Amino acid sequence: MTNSDNIKKKAMIEALIKSLGIVTMACKTVDISRQTHYRWMQEDEKYKADVEDISDIALDFAESKLHGLIDKGDTSANIFYLKTKGKKRGYIEKSEIEHSGGVILKFDSEDAHA
Repeated sequence: MTNSDNIKKKAMIEALIKSLGIVTMACKTVDISRQTHYRWMQEDEKYKADVEDISDIALDFAESKLHGLIDKGDTSANIFYLKTKGKKRGYIEKSEIEHSGGVILKFDSEDAHA
């Protein structure tokens, strides 16, 4: 790996942070192709880990915006938050059932054509 690649990778990580993980925007900023970025993801474990960490930054950003809306009294944001984070307290619209056994499916071709 060349020193130029290392410099471009570092610049790409910085561009991804600024774009909150939007690959196309970051690639344009650094002047590399999307293919180069994805090749680096396959070939360089550290680069891949750094890129994957950026998704947490974007998620933190979105959560901070959501909390800001809740703080302003936005009812939809409040409901969304409770439905996603408040499931343990009963804020759900449907029941979620976990099943660890097998499932047998029976298909009757005559019923399919009826």
